[in-house]
Amino acid sequence: MNLFRLDSSIRHTGSVSRAVADTVTDNWLAAHPNGTITRRDLVTDGLPPTAWTDALAAAAVPADERTPAHLAALTLATAIADEVAAADSLVIATPLYNFGISHHLKVWIDLLLTDPRFAPGTQPLVGKQAALVIARGGGYSPGTPREGWDHATPWLTRILQDVLGAQVSVIPAELTLATTVPSMAELIPLAEQSVSAAHELAASTGRAFAERVAV
Repeated sequence: MNLFRLDSSIRHTGSVSRAVADTVTDNWLAAHPNGTITRRDLVTDGLPPTAWTDALAAAAVPADERTPAHLAALTLATAIADEVAAADSLVIATPLYNFGISHHLKVWIDLLLTDPRFAPGTQPLVGKQAALVIARGGGYSPGTPREGWDHATPWLTRILQDVLGAQVSVIPAELTLATTVPSMAELIPLAEQSVSAAHELAASTGRAFAERVAV
């Protein structure tokens, strides 16, 4: 059994997305103590910003004309595609940055899609589950002033589910900046409730992923 986990928060200490993703993986591993968790941290082990363009350029020239940069990008694309392809389930953990996804997560997705196994139309993740853990510093739920400002969750869901074919479970934690932004202090109780609910959903999601793989 193999679970792939991707982290993209620029913080390690105090990161809500990492903590909630821990809950998913811990509960999955409790059911599969001999299972394998493959991890990629896009902050600790970042991808070169030119990897995507180099991989695209490599595909446009004959193999014997590819430069060292082309070959390095193709090798990296194959490596990240191998990690995802080998997984029974996936956990993608990210904060909401400036109402969207971070640069380094976008590079990872763009590079993944250059691998022929993950080209649009192939849907290589059909039959697999993906947990999308997203930490949002403010409030973006229906009825809030910034409803619709979260451009990360729908886009990531579209990629993972509609393009790649995975069954996606979204695990959101909101108002995570309430403890550090003075103007949000009155929202701390709501923030705590949201994070607690995210951990509960993460735990049940991890167990559900494990049970489905075991069937």
